[in-house]
Order: sequence, then C-alpha cells, then structure tokens
Amino acid sequence: MFLDKAVIICKAGNGGDGAVSFHRQKYVPKGGPDGGDGGNGGNVYIEADASMNTLINFSYTKRFIAGDGENGDKNNKYGKSGKDIILKVPRGTIVRDYESGAIVADVYNEGERILLLKGGKGGRGNAKFATPTRRSPGFSELGEKTKERKLVLELKTIADVGLVGYPNVGKSTLLSVISAARPKIDNYPFTTLTPNLGVVRYHDDSFVVADIPGLIDGAAEGVGLGHEFLRHIERVRLIVHVVDVSGSEGRSPAEDYTAIRKELKKYSEKLAGLPEIVVANKCDLLADNENLKSLRNKCRKKVVEISAATTQGIDALIALMAEKLRELPPPGPIEFEPFSLEEKVAEEFIITEEGEGVFRVSGSMIENLARKVVLSDPESFRWFQKVLRDKGVIAALKEKGIKDGDTVRIQDIEFEYTA
Repeated sequence: MFLDKAVIICKAGNGGDGAVSFHRQKYVPKGGPDGGDGGNGGNVYIEADASMNTLINFSYTKRFIAGDGENGDKNNKYGKSGKDIILKVPRGTIVRDYESGAIVADVYNEGERILLLKGGKGGRGNAKFATPTRRSPGFSELGEKTKERKLVLELKTIADVGLVGYPNVGKSTLLSVISAARPKIDNYPFTTLTPNLGVVRYHDDSFVVADIPGLIDGAAEGVGLGHEFLRHIERVRLIVHVVDVSGSEGRSPAEDYTAIRKELKKYSEKLAGLPEIVVANKCDLLADNENLKSLRNKCRKKVVEISAATTQGIDALIALMAEKLRELPPPGPIEFEPFSLEEKVAEEFIITEEGEGVFRVSGSMIENLARKVVLSDPESFRWFQKVLRDKGVIAALKEKGIKDGDTVRIQDIEFEYTA
C-alpha cells in the first residue's frame, strides 16, 4: 500500500539524575563527594532508506520515544546514555513541524541521517558542585526533561521527469513504453492513484520518470486529491505535459493544456517555471490536423507528436528528454529556511506581577535551571538562589519591589522569597 503523508509524535529521552554520594573507604573517614552524573537521553534521528518507497509503516506506529538516560551512581559512576531511535523513511521525505508547518529536514541522500530531537542532558552529580568553600555538597542536579513534538512526514517523489496531464490521456501507457515500469493501465479516469516511477535508459544515460496521477480543474486547491498528486512533481527537473490530441474524452486538447498549466501555476510558481516538453498523444486516432494546430497555437512551442499505443515518435521523445536533462542542473535537496525543534536557551528573563506579592520569572535559561533543581532540598535551594543572584534575577526582583514573604513563580514551581 502506498502512503505519502503521516503524522507522528516523537520524544527524545530524558536525562538521568545526578547522584548524591560520599566516598566510603576504610581508614578514610572524611571521603569527598563522589556522586556521578546522569546519562544523556537518547536522540531521535531520521534516515533515508533507498529500499523504501512509502510511509505505510508510520500508519501502524505513530509514537516514537527514545530511551531515558540512567541515573548517576556512587564512586563517580556516570549513568548510561539512553538508546537512540532511528526513523527510516524513503528518500525524498520532508519533515515538518506540525504546529508551524516549517520544514525541519529534507531527507534526500541515501543513508543520510539527520538529528531531529536531542536527548536531555544528564544532571550533574554532587561531585561536580564541590568548590574550595563548599567541600561536601549534599545535592545534585536533576536530568533535563524533554517534550513530545508532533511532526508531519511528507514523501515527495524523487524523479528527473514528471508526466502531467488530465486523467486518461495515456501517461501510464507512455511510462510503460519508455521504461520497464508496469503501471496499472485501463480505459477509465483515475486508473493511476499513486505515483509510478520508471527508469529510462538512453545510450549511456539513464533518468527517472514519474507518472503523476491525472490532474483536473481545481487540483491546486486539492480537488481530486490535487495537492497529494502535485506534491510528487515538486522535485522534478523537467515536465512532460501529455495531452490527448484526439479529443477522445470530448474535451478540447488546447483547453486541456491551458487548464493544467493554470493548476501548476496556482500550486507553485517554481513548478510552473520548469522546462516543459508538450506531448501530443494518441496521434494515431487523428482524422485531421485541426486539434494539433489548435494545440500548437495555444502553447506556442514545439509539440512532440506520439502514439504511446503504437510507439510512434517514442524514440524521438526519449532523445529529447535526455537532451533537455543534460542541459539542466543536477538534482538536489529543496531549499528551505533552517528550523530547529530544539528550544533556544536565552539568558534574558522577564519579571511580571501576577497579583499582590506574587512575581513570575519567565525565560528559557531560568526555567531550564529550575527544572533541574530539587527545591525541597535546602542545600540545593541555596545553590539555586546563588545562581539567581549571579544571573541578576534577585536584583531585578528587588527593583520590582519584592518583599520578604512574597511568592516567586517559575513555570509551575513556587517558593517564598527571603532576602
């Protein structure tokens, strides 16, 4: 079964907690702190696999969670890092952030592995908090917690040439004639419901042709699964526009050409601007040349006359496609503005009053720090207060008029302020 779009939920592993421990050894009554760091959480990667051509696996499993890091231990033992997760997808898969729609990654090259979500950092053990003035810290740091992210996977077929046109104009027959592909062929519209790929060989050259399911008026707005179909020609370098010049479906070939060009332009200016070969198919059914003349006048470019059914003109068409492709730049990943799923940690913070004697501190660095502190532990809390002083948070609270006994909130953490 072919599936070219999937929505999944991914989560990197949490970092393990740092340990609180003191060295215990015979004849060494005052051993120092030896609590080890927690292990880092597992990462989430995505990798291109050339043997795959569908996202069907993601219809069965939709949630992917990497392993958590293990907690640190005594004797400065570090916790084991969490197990990574590698999501294997077909080449040409685009990863988007579900909320913003921004492109996170284009998995284009075979074997390419891209980091999507980084595991949480392991918390520091109490050995890391020892200083000349704090020789026996009785606290450690919690591991960094990660969040779930909703992602959209979109498969955009990788091909050099895209066959476009109305349903039942003979695109599938053409693909079967120029390549070894064997798409389903029948004499009714929408026989092809998924893209079919075929490799065309011409002398020492070879190129991939995609037979895109038939387009209809309104395809750019999604009519007739238009969006789903048009997605698969976004990567092609050359468009072969197939027109039924015989008018066997009761439509004007010239009007067919204009309608499909209009849909391409509405969907993407870039797509509409790609080099194009206009192919007049079913020439063997022509009683006269009126339809051909009308088509030439409408598109104002050379029209290649063929009959996929009888193979008339096929060799010339293949030669022309190969010639055009040699003149075009090589294929590559799409261009997009880099978008990271990781939260940006900024030093800046904002203080707002939420009521009489209640102050909220907001800022990614401060919030991240608060999540790692065991506030119920007095020594850990004192260290947290010191960091707040060093970062200027306490001074900023004083400027806002905070008094002893007032409440400070950082995310869902709440504590009483004491000068």
